[in-house]
Amino acid sequence: MADHDKNERPSFFTPRNWPMWLALGVMVAAARLPWALQRGLGRMIGAVAPWLAPSRRHAAEVNLALCFPDWTPAQRKALLHESFSALGVGLFEFVRAWWGSIAPMRRDVVVEGLEHLRALQAQKRGVLMVSGHFMTLEICGRLMCDHAPLAGMYRRHDSPVFEWAVKRGRLRYAQHMFTNEEIRGAVRHLKQGGFLWYAPDQDMRGKDTVFAPFFGVPAATITATHQLARLTGCAVVPFFHRREGSRYILRVAPPLEDFPSADATADSARVNAQIEAMVREAPAQYLWIHRRFKRQPDSAPRQLYRRDGAST
Repeated sequence: MADHDKNERPSFFTPRNWPMWLALGVMVAAARLPWALQRGLGRMIGAVAPWLAPSRRHAAEVNLALCFPDWTPAQRKALLHESFSALGVGLFEFVRAWWGSIAPMRRDVVVEGLEHLRALQAQKRGVLMVSGHFMTLEICGRLMCDHAPLAGMYRRHDSPVFEWAVKRGRLRYAQHMFTNEEIRGAVRHLKQGGFLWYAPDQDMRGKDTVFAPFFGVPAATITATHQLARLTGCAVVPFFHRREGSRYILRVAPPLEDFPSADATADSARVNAQIEAMVREAPAQYLWIHRRFKRQPDSAPRQLYRRDGAST
C-alpha cells in the first residue's frame, strides 16, 4: 500500500467523511440495479438535472453556442437535453464499471482497429491512447480492457474516501492507475511498452498549457500528450467510443504520423482536432458541462460563463 494511503486511512471514518461514505454506499447499491432500470432512472435524472444544476446548464449552453454557431437555437436546445439524458445514463455506466457487472454491455460491443494495437504491441512500443471526456468514458474503457492491457491516468480526487473507492474500482480492470502527478511512473510504463489511456481535453490550470483551437475557439490545452510522446517515443493513438442504443462502438484509429513534432502547440492542436472529430461522431455524449473555454489568451479573459448577461 502506498504511503499516502496509510496516512489517509485513519481519517477515513471521521465524521467529516460520513456523508461521502453514505454517498458511496448509494453508488455501490445503484451499480447493482438491473441495467434496464438504470437506463430508465438515468434518463429521469437527465430530465431534471438541468434545473437542479443551473450553472452547469448555463456552461453547456455557452459551450454549444461557441462550438456550433451555425446551428439554430432550437437545434442547440435539443442537443442540450440529449446531453443531459446521456449524462444521467452515464452516471450508472460509471458506477457499474467501477463496482458492478458489465455482462449486459458485453453482449453488444463492436471493436474496430485492434490491428493497430497488435502491430504496436509486436513492436514492443508504448501506446498513449487519447480520448475525450465522454459520458461513455468509463464503461468503454473497461470494455476495451477486454482487448488491451490498459493503464490509466487521472486527476486525484479531493476526498480520500472517494479517491480510495474509485481507484479500487478502476483497478478491477485497469493494469495501473497513475495520477497526473506520477509522471515518472507513466513514463516508465510507456517506455516498457505499456498502454496508457489519457483524456487531455480539460483545462488543468497547470503551467504546461498552450492555447490551441477546439471547434475553432482557443482552449487552454495541456501539452502532456506532446511531452509523453517526446519523452518515451510512444505512439499516440486516438480512441473513439460511443453508445448507439444498447450497442457500444469502440474504434482505435491509426497512430498519429510524425508525432511528436518540435512544436508543442501544433501537436496540441492536432490532438484537439482528433477529440473534436470524436465529439462530432457523438455530440450528445460529450461532457458539455465543463467550462472548457474559461481561460482565454487575451490579457483580460472574457467572462464567457457569467450568468448576469455580461458574458461575451
